[in-house]
Amino acid sequence: MSVKEAKGPALEQRNLTADLDTNLKIIRELLAESNDVVIREFLIAQKTKAAILCVDGLLDKEVVQRNVLRPLIVDAAETSFVPRYRLKDYVCKNLLTAEDIKEEKDIREILNKILSGDTALLIDKEDAALIIASRGFATRSVTEPSSEAVVRGPRESFTESMRTNTSLIRRKINNPDLVFESFTLGSVTNTLVTIVYLKGIAKEDLVREVKQRIRQIEIDGIFDTGYIEQLIEEHPYSPFATTGYTEKPDVLAARILEGRVGILVDGSPNAITVPLLFIEKFQTADDYYTRPLFTSLIRIIRILSFTISVISPSLYIILVSFQHELLPTPLLVTFANAVEGTPFPAVVEVGVMMFILEIIREAGVRMPRPIGPAVGIVGSLVMGESAVSAGLIGQPLVIVIALTAITSYIVPTLYDESALLRILFYVFTSFFGIIGFVTATVLIVIHLASLQPFGVPFMSPFMPFEGEDIKDSFLRAPLWLMKRRPQVLGGKKRFGERPKSSIKGEDL
Repeated sequence: MSVKEAKGPALEQRNLTADLDTNLKIIRELLAESNDVVIREFLIAQKTKAAILCVDGLLDKEVVQRNVLRPLIVDAAETSFVPRYRLKDYVCKNLLTAEDIKEEKDIREILNKILSGDTALLIDKEDAALIIASRGFATRSVTEPSSEAVVRGPRESFTESMRTNTSLIRRKINNPDLVFESFTLGSVTNTLVTIVYLKGIAKEDLVREVKQRIRQIEIDGIFDTGYIEQLIEEHPYSPFATTGYTEKPDVLAARILEGRVGILVDGSPNAITVPLLFIEKFQTADDYYTRPLFTSLIRIIRILSFTISVISPSLYIILVSFQHELLPTPLLVTFANAVEGTPFPAVVEVGVMMFILEIIREAGVRMPRPIGPAVGIVGSLVMGESAVSAGLIGQPLVIVIALTAITSYIVPTLYDESALLRILFYVFTSFFGIIGFVTATVLIVIHLASLQPFGVPFMSPFMPFEGEDIKDSFLRAPLWLMKRRPQVLGGKKRFGERPKSSIKGEDL
């Protein structure tokens, strides 16, 4: 139960009193079942009663021992003068050696700080507590990213610690205009959520809209950025994600420099960026660390691979079941010989193989890491070879499904979309053939053109067309030619421009 939701006599007294015993009684009532909460009572300078409150496991014990207990118990006893009045101010300014100390009177806020890893100091005859920064729980060290392969460039990834993640971004963007603003979400979990942007680069309307949507979130708990993504997106029923995510600090820093807003969640190793453009799905951090000609070639391959992964099963159905005349005669004879004797029509074969493909993928992902890849490889080889040998499917279909599987992994950020679109094309072509294929294509294009996450056209720079932004789309121009940020994000100059605190989105 959250401190905000706690009920009963204990919270009838909203603020601390000047009596230490009364304050401790209230706090013990609120935390009666929490055996990890430590309440340590002692005397300041062997005269005044005091107590510290903290949670075992969430704090750095060495910080509390060195910066709080020793100065108050040992050093204060050796001091010749310790005032009886306004003792709290004297302790804060002259005895405590902690870096961050704040004053708080609200009991609920005090408990929330304690449950976040800080330490509260309560002094008798004082109606306010001193909140001392002492967070020091165990965290995972910075490692290489697991979901975004790195060929060239930084090999750092975010961790589950908010402060570690913000420091990684600050190292990339050493600028006083880099702003971090924090919110507390989740009526039960009280999770820290932080937005990050560059003042003067990110449009004020965008920053304001992100803040408004985050403040409107009402939920019991937030455990990952995926919660935020689903709660702030404008098109929840679209197969296309309209918010980006990354686990690489350099990727987030680059998007912030373009005028986007990043969102971090304490406990999550991923960051969200808004707004997202569809073409970003085909871009990687390595693209900007390598030469532009090869990068442009690789981007075209990614786009073609995504297209193949979506339409190849449907094209197989069209060629085998509906439009035989589109195949050259020698290839048609080869197809006929390969599928001769198979008991099921092509529509059923393709549907079953697509279903098996998703099963094998899910098994490979969910199995323990040492054996997951082996399960996927062995399962696909054995099942495919066995199905062909038994005469259940033809060899051409095995090739098509294998090509579909390989190309779907080339752009991993679009795997969810490719799977859904593949099913859409399969359904339309199964009933209507090439007419259904064309209909599905038109519907998808119309849907993409209609998406405007945070007021930005999802298909920019193609719809609407922006000639300047084409330099960083399916092609990647040399860095010295890309002198402006994306037009939909304000189009500010990348070089030689001092960021301003207030912009309206027009070019300077």
